Formats: sequence, C-alpha cells, structure tokens
Amino acid sequence: MPIAGESIRLSRLFSEGKNAVVVAVDHGLYFGPLAGMIDLPSVIDKVYGADAILMSPGMPSHCQSVFSRRGAPACIIRLNWGSNYAAMWNYKHSHSVPMISVADAVAQGADVVIGSLSLKNPDEAEDARNVEVFSTCVAQKRALGIPLIGEVYPTSGDDYKSEDLQDEIFIGCRIIAELGADLVKTFYTGPRFKEITAATPVPVLALGAKKLPKESDALKLAAASVEAGARGIVFGRNVIQSKEPGRLLDALKEVVKDFRAPDEVAAKYKLD
Repeated sequence: MPIAGESIRLSRLFSEGKNAVVVAVDHGLYFGPLAGMIDLPSVIDKVYGADAILMSPGMPSHCQSVFSRRGAPACIIRLNWGSNYAAMWNYKHSHSVPMISVADAVAQGADVVIGSLSLKNPDEAEDARNVEVFSTCVAQKRALGIPLIGEVYPTSGDDYKSEDLQDEIFIGCRIIAELGADLVKTFYTGPRFKEITAATPVPVLALGAKKLPKESDALKLAAASVEAGARGIVFGRNVIQSKEPGRLLDALKEVVKDFRAPDEVAAKYKLD
C-alpha cells in the first residue's frame, strides 16, 4: 500500500475515482523543439484541463502560470534520461542516467515524478545499470511520499509494431511494478493489452507515441486502452500537435473518464 503522501497525491490524479488524462510536453528533452511545442509557455495553457502535465525538469520554471491556479493540473517531472528516447539518432542501446533527484523535482513543483526503464538491451550490464537508476528513484520517492510513474519503454519503442511489443511490455510492466513503481506508463499493444493490465498490480497508463493521422484515431486509441483496463492515458504529440489542443483534450476526457464511444465524441466535437 502507498504511504499517506503517495495515496493523497494519487487520489488527486484519479479524482472522484475516474481515469486520468495526462498531457506530455517533455519531448524537447529528446527531440529539441517540435511543431506545436516551439514556445511551450505560450501553448501550455491550452491543456490546462488535463489532470496532469508531464514536463522536463527545466521547464516548470518557464510554465508556472498553468500550475499556479486553484484546481491546476498536477505537475509530473521526469527524473532520468535514456539515450533510446532520442529516436532521430537511431541508438541501439539505452543508457539511462539520472537528471534530477526526487527532492529537487519536488522543489521545482512536482506532485508526481516519472522514471523510465528500458530492458533487453544488447549489453546485460546496461540493463542492470538501468534497473539501478530506477531503483534509486524508488528509494527517493518513498522518503518523500511522492508517487512514481514507471515508464516501460523498449529501446526501439516508437518504431515497434504493436504486436511485437507484447512480450517485452508484459514482462517489463511487472518488473517495474515489482521494483516499486506506483503507476506504469507504456505502449498500448493491441488486443492483448488486457493481459498486461491484468498482470500489473498498479494502475497502467497508455501512452500515445507518434502523432496519429487523424484526431479520431487518438480517440480510438484512448478508448481501446481503457477498455483493456488502462486507468488513463498520457498523450503528447497527439494533443499538442492537433488543430485545437483544448478541443481534443475535452474529447479525450469524455472517452477516457466517461467511456463515451469515440465515434460519437468525434462527431460531437467535429474532429476528423
């Protein structure tokens, strides 16, 4: 069971027992400036209605306005950096290093923190070091009562086909929960994703990955994820790079929290 601080903060994330809708805007940490995120402080207010916003450790100080109001979204700060996230450089390994301690993340305004774990790398020692980095995050978050999201992200993450992810995600989610994650963030793997959520003893959040061709595709991905047992979603490019991020966010909340049919919601919000 989480300690009191973790339980309180998790209850806020899953307010009223409903699923969570999180928007990720930490892509600059790996890709540099992307379309829709060039001037992050100017666009972040468009996703104020999210339950939480996931950021890199250096950005909360530039985006304070979204977190400084009553009822603001929770601030999630990333703790470690892995080389595999820099997908444009086609790294074949995932070397993970700490960027910021949990205490420093809390000083930056974090309500929740996130640490990643990539396994099945070419070097066994590399996997062991990645586990060590994540385990340090676990020890630090326990001392402060801060929930920790464990991100299971295979080294070739964005380039995998969903059906090829199943076994790695199935094993990785259980490992990261056993290491002490309070939640898990990972890829939706298709029809067998329900096996992953059933075997993971903490809530699972499905990530959005690459920008999908249509906004209605994002709604369908969100619906499939929660139908398979996910307790919410973490979408970045699919929200921030949409035509109207606020409108798509509202639509996603109806799908994820109220289990509305994605086609019905797409029609209501006039999404393609």
